[in-house]
Amino acid sequence: MVRFALHALATALGFWIAAQIVPGVHAGGWGSLIGAGVLLGIVNAMVRPILVILTFPLTVITLRLFLLVVNGLMVWLVTLFLKGIQVHGLWSAILAAIVISLTSWAASGVIGAASSVRRRQGLSNRFMVCYFTHIKGSDGEAAE
Repeated sequence: MVRFALHALATALGFWIAAQIVPGVHAGGWGSLIGAGVLLGIVNAMVRPILVILTFPLTVITLRLFLLVVNGLMVWLVTLFLKGIQVHGLWSAILAAIVISLTSWAASGVIGAASSVRRRQGLSNRFMVCYFTHIKGSDGEAAE
């Protein structure tokens, strides 16, 4: 759940950056941005896979470039449900999707690196507990 929240915040940051640099993309406030981040995560989990399967032949013919259009459509779909985020036109949605994707990709690298460090520390802590429990025994006495 924490990971989803971090990705939603990264997506909200991507929406904010897109609103700053992409013409035709406007964001109302941080509440709208966070809502857009959460909603885009849900849309990408539920609607996007179906759309990717339906457009597979076109995606193959265009050497996967049509996925940019699919991502732009997902951004546009999110803006239909939120009044605080506005995207004017398909090209603006595609450019916003590229900016959001790059931001999410960078954040995933940071989130993934931090979680792998925590995972390694957790594994080493569990190893040490198991090791010392085996050597000393669970009651504190030396095991034979």
